Amino acid sequence: MNNQIKTMQNLGINYSKAKELIDQYLTDKFSKLHSRESEEIMRAVAKHLGQAEEAWGIIGLLHDIDWDLTKNNVLDHTVKMIEIIKSAGGSDYLINTIQSHNYASESDKDENIRIDELKNKRRMQAIEYALTACETLTGLIVASALVQPDKKLESVKLESLIKKFKSKNFAAKCSRDRILECEKFGIPLEQFLEIGLKALQNIHEEIGL
Repeated sequence: MNNQIKTMQNLGINYSKAKELIDQYLTDKFSKLHSRESEEIMRAVAKHLGQAEEAWGIIGLLHDIDWDLTKNNVLDHTVKMIEIIKSAGGSDYLINTIQSHNYASESDKDENIRIDELKNKRRMQAIEYALTACETLTGLIVASALVQPDKKLESVKLESLIKKFKSKNFAAKCSRDRILECEKFGIPLEQFLEIGLKALQNIHEEIGL
C-alpha cells in the first residue's frame, strides 16, 4: 500500500485543531454530520488497510470544511478550503488530498460544476480514492437508514445495502462509480459496504440514527 501517512506532521493539523475548524466553519447540522460520518468511515478503512487512522480521520472530517460557504456556488467548493486550511497550518499534502475528492471521475458527466483547473485532474493515490468513496458512501448508508420503519442504522442489513447500491434509482445522487473507487485501494465493493455500515452503526447515537 502506497501513500502511507505515519505522522501528523504530514498534515500540519491535529485532531483537536480539525474539530475547532469544523465548529468555526460548519454551522449547518447536516454538514457537520456528513463530515463526522466521513471521518468515521475513513478511520475504519484506514484500520482495515493498516494506515494511520487518526490522519485519515482528520482528512475525512475536513474534506467539506468550506461547504457551508460554497454550497450556493459550487464552483468555489474546495477552493475556499485552501485558505482555511493554510491559515490553520495545514500542509499542501492535506490541501491537495482534500481537493482530490472534487476531481471529476472518468464517468462524470457534470464536469461543468468544477473549476477549470480541476477538470483535467484525476485521483491517483489510495487515500484520494478512499476519501471520495467514503464520503459518497455516507449518503447511501444514511438514505438506507431513513427508509427503515424505525429510521435506525441498526435495522440496515448488509444484504439490503447491497441491493440498494444496485438500484440506481435509490439515493440517485450517490454516485455508484465513486463508491466503486474502493476497488482502487484494494477493498472489494461488498466488503467496503460492510466496513462503512459498521462504522456508522458504531456512532448511531451520535448521529441520531
